[in-house]
Amino acid sequence: MKLFTKYNRVNITATILTFVVGSVAFYFVLDYVLTRQLDRGLRVEQQEVIDFVKEHNQLPELLASRHQWIEAVPTNRPIENPKPHTSKAYNKLEDEKEPIRQLSFTVNAGGKLYMVSVNQSKTETEDLLQLIILVTVCMIAFILLSNYLINRKLITRLWKPFYTTIDTIKDYQLAVKTPLQLSKQDIDELDLLNDSLNKMTTRIYQDYVALKTFTENASHEMQTPLAVIRSKVESMLQLAEGKELFIQQLLTIEDATLKLSKLHQSLLLLTKLGNRQFELSENINLTQILQAKLAEREELIEAQELTVAVTADEVCLSFHKHLAEIMINNLLNNVIRYTPMHGTVAISLNDYSLSIKNYAADGPLNKEKIFQRFYKEEQLAESTGLGLAIVKEICTLAGFTIAYNYAFHEHEFIIYFKQGYE
Repeated sequence: MKLFTKYNRVNITATILTFVVGSVAFYFVLDYVLTRQLDRGLRVEQQEVIDFVKEHNQLPELLASRHQWIEAVPTNRPIENPKPHTSKAYNKLEDEKEPIRQLSFTVNAGGKLYMVSVNQSKTETEDLLQLIILVTVCMIAFILLSNYLINRKLITRLWKPFYTTIDTIKDYQLAVKTPLQLSKQDIDELDLLNDSLNKMTTRIYQDYVALKTFTENASHEMQTPLAVIRSKVESMLQLAEGKELFIQQLLTIEDATLKLSKLHQSLLLLTKLGNRQFELSENINLTQILQAKLAEREELIEAQELTVAVTADEVCLSFHKHLAEIMINNLLNNVIRYTPMHGTVAISLNDYSLSIKNYAADGPLNKEKIFQRFYKEEQLAESTGLGLAIVKEICTLAGFTIAYNYAFHEHEFIIYFKQGYE
């Protein structure tokens, strides 16, 4: 959920609750004020009646209007501490029952005790309250709408530099050979964020350059002694004809040197893959590469008497030819090396995936660790443990997905070229 959406939800909910509670409180306060106003009018009428009776010793003429009328009836029970109260009464002029505010009190006029009731209709008060509530609701709706639109426009403008920063970071690559440069902002918090990111990426870039330089130098320096060792071993092998033990030792040295050379090349390739030093913009024919790599291993396949079944469509990808060759090489080397004599290999290639299956009775590999660097199963002891890790890194770089399955005594490595086909 975006920050603006979350803020809007919280803000609108809080505003609505505030207005609802405020409106209810406002209604009761206004009702109380208007009722007290009616009560003051009733008290004024009461005082006028009492004053008239004191002066003339008789009841005044009882006049009635649409919203106020006075009634007097004889009584034998005096009313102490008369207080206004709300009730319903019949309004003769309106010819209907309506809520009223009534004040009943007793007066002695002409030797008789009368109960005088001053009635004030609450219809006007209620109409006024309804009008005020309607106006309040409309104002609340208008304020909420205005608040939403203003916040939307204002927050969009305020957060625009933040999203610009995010887009710049997403597009940034260390391979461009320049540190990240984010512009200064008028907002202190965003300016502090940009400045911190600039300093952080500058340090990262410096570390990247140092590591890249070290890797390249180490790679170059290691190649020379490895080449010298291999050259000297080959020369000594030629001179050591007939000396079987000496030859065996030299062959062991040569094997170790070859393994070290392969390990060095694999580690260097993994470093380059991790640093995204390859441009995947070359149009390649994966079918031709697969066929070429199979042809290179034709003698090895015949020597192991393997049955290889290939089903391949014409597949062209925007990729990197060298990486595609390494990916196919490692998969084929893995499947041919560890398929037993007279075993079967099935290869399927189409626009969506590349699948390589081979028969093996040793049971499944560790699905969680098979693509980890330097991980080797017992039956893979001769491996450097980097072949499948390199394939995994190439797939990650290209946006492919690689998976391993085991069923019916068959290992299957499958690469999905497009998302959503796993």
